[in-house]
Amino acid sequence: MKTLRIILADQLSENISSLHNADKNNDVILMMEVKAETKYVKHHKKKIAFLFSAMRHFALNLEQNGFNVRYIKLDDVNNTGSFETEINRAVKQLGIDKVVITSPGEYRVLQILKNLSTTINLEILEDNRFLCSLDEFNNYAEDKKNLRMEFFYRIMRRKYNILIDENNQPVGGKWNYDSENRKKLEDSLFMPQPYKQTVDNITTEVLELVENNFADHFGDLHPFNFAVTRKDALACLDKFFAERFELFGDYQDAMLEGNAWMYHSHISFYLNCGLLDPLEVVKKAEELYYTKNIPLNSVEGFIRQIIGWREYVRGIYWLKMPEFETDNFLNANLDLPEFFWTGDSKMNCMKQCITETKENAYAHHIQRLMVIGNFSLITGLSVEQVNEWYLAVYADAYQWVELPNVSGMILFADGGYLGSKPYAAGGAYINKMSNYCDNCKYNIKEKTGNNACPFNYLYWNFLIKHQDKFEKNPRMAMIYRTLNKMDAEKITQIKDSSKKFLVKFE
Repeated sequence: MKTLRIILADQLSENISSLHNADKNNDVILMMEVKAETKYVKHHKKKIAFLFSAMRHFALNLEQNGFNVRYIKLDDVNNTGSFETEINRAVKQLGIDKVVITSPGEYRVLQILKNLSTTINLEILEDNRFLCSLDEFNNYAEDKKNLRMEFFYRIMRRKYNILIDENNQPVGGKWNYDSENRKKLEDSLFMPQPYKQTVDNITTEVLELVENNFADHFGDLHPFNFAVTRKDALACLDKFFAERFELFGDYQDAMLEGNAWMYHSHISFYLNCGLLDPLEVVKKAEELYYTKNIPLNSVEGFIRQIIGWREYVRGIYWLKMPEFETDNFLNANLDLPEFFWTGDSKMNCMKQCITETKENAYAHHIQRLMVIGNFSLITGLSVEQVNEWYLAVYADAYQWVELPNVSGMILFADGGYLGSKPYAAGGAYINKMSNYCDNCKYNIKEKTGNNACPFNYLYWNFLIKHQDKFEKNPRMAMIYRTLNKMDAEKITQIKDSSKKFLVKFE
């Protein structure tokens, strides 16, 4: 039997289930650069270049290991432009009896494959790169009215025996050290340089391809420093562990003007496309706690992002699709401001975060959540447009991870299914965790009026607008008691300042 084994752009692992038991003498590995996948949202130039280069390097490695690879480049004259047409073309041309693929990370792609299965012999295998299977997550979620990551995370820690002592309790006595991860970063601290990759001939060819075909897409293509092989992704991970890991915990929520990379690991690109395995990463981090005395708040915080949050949002995504795409609990529908694409904002925090996104196809989680996301939430930006933006602009973004984070955590569009309260905040939070306010046109100390930080009045306006939805939320009771003590004049000033600001985007 001749089998066609498909590897998608985010499945670049030699241990992927679709390659198990592959027959090098008879089977064919199909990899495709197709226009449909670059255009359903207009992905950041660097994201396209990163994935195409990583795919080509992975295909070359498979060939060197004796596999028969059919690789369809974007500019191949016979490229038909979509997954379904390329799969059908390969089946007919190669006399394929069976097609095998690991389940894709996006619901949209799964529907394409299910439609194909009516005309070809297609087997869809479980994605074995995740630490919690979808069946396992569904069993965990069954009969639970509300799901919370913290409790799921504890189950995963015990399942894999990560930072667990001999009494089956968390090392250090606490499960979560998030309260110790909120120090403000100072300019005087030494900041290691981020990972930089030498551009080889394969990547050079891809960069030219992207420049020629995606000039109208968001983002800067150069400089290009992504790792595009497993070997180099491991080097990036090792660099983080050697230079950043010790201080990661203290400063993981901090933001510093002009410094995009901070003490973060920058490995989400490689985890999400398959070049790194999550369990190997977690095990290495745990080992450094025991052998190098890396602070527990750094180790636990890093591990929680991978074994907890990453697995949790993936489970939520598949549990709630496809209705998750249309959830809009707060009826948010304001169009995205133009500065989301240019970075040209008078709010220095937004300018910094969007400009760094444009330059790097990357921003760390607090920039995404508490600056750009917070602004999107309290202004009522369109759920659909915000989701499309986040999916397009970040090189680590795939819908399984992007949609729950944006619709659930950032926009509260799911009504609290993923998180217990909206992540809304005024300018004081941004000022506490960054130096952005020092060089801003607006005054962080003013609460309303033309010179006031827009986050200050937009935050309270958001609470006023949605008081009926949040006032009885126990985690928001204190803030609503404060709101209810405000005099009518102050409420009017908040509403007037917000209306004046928002009318520019209507």
